[in-house]
Amino acid sequence: MAGNVPMQYSSTLIQPTTRDSEPRFVRWVLITLALGFLGLVLVLPLVAIFIKAFDKGIAVFLEAVSNPDALSAIKLTLIITLITVPLNAIFGVAAAWAVTKFNFKGKSLLITIIDLPFAISPVIAGLVFVLLFSAHGLFGQWLIDHNIKIIFAVPGIALATLLVTLPFVARELIPLMQTQGTADEEASLTLGASGWKTFLLVTLPNIKWGLLYGIILCSARAIGEFGAVSVVSGHIRGMTNTMPLHIEILYNEYQFSAAFAVASLMSFFAIITLVVKNVIEWKTKKSFEPEEGVH
Repeated sequence: MAGNVPMQYSSTLIQPTTRDSEPRFVRWVLITLALGFLGLVLVLPLVAIFIKAFDKGIAVFLEAVSNPDALSAIKLTLIITLITVPLNAIFGVAAAWAVTKFNFKGKSLLITIIDLPFAISPVIAGLVFVLLFSAHGLFGQWLIDHNIKIIFAVPGIALATLLVTLPFVARELIPLMQTQGTADEEASLTLGASGWKTFLLVTLPNIKWGLLYGIILCSARAIGEFGAVSVVSGHIRGMTNTMPLHIEILYNEYQFSAAFAVASLMSFFAIITLVVKNVIEWKTKKSFEPEEGVH
């Protein structure tokens, strides 16, 4: 009698979480609502972008994306992404390591600062750099005297993008590293490995999928950032326009086909990002599943 209690208790706990615990009608209604909402706000606009991009033929599309201003915008967007993503990856790993592996005064403040870009408008983020580095800003005169240009130049765009993409890698790694704990690192150090060797051979392999996931999210935001970059760029054709800014200019000039052509290129980048993101999620989930035969 007593031996049957755990089995009954266990089945009681498991039953509400089974796939058939809800009526079929409820499940299909919820699935239909979710798919309908996603189709309305995500899939249909995305399809409309590609339809409009090729509305006047492939020749118009190719002309739009091969225009010198468009190529300059694409190049600048990729340059900014290549600058900001590695820096944020390094900062994210360092911040996550500090937060999860050590106890120190100001840890809560550090976490709050990491989350700050999520709380402020990207326009405000761009305005901060204008107030600091413009001709009438805090460091403006010193920069002019030393012939250093930040605002309305590539450095300003990189700084603005760096700020708005700051939390992505760190925020992916902190929960992961908290879950993993410090047992592996302590064992490595006990066996005589140096701190750097422990990081390379123990910590980094454990967080590789979370790190890649954060990098993907950071890259997507860097490519699509508009608000902060718009404030600091100056909208100089062929020089400081990224892809989102170039699309805005084309649309404001009623060059709709060209605007949608460049927008479809950005959408293509987003789709690639989505595919890579799902592969990484699958790899991450698989890495946490127990191996066959291990109990």
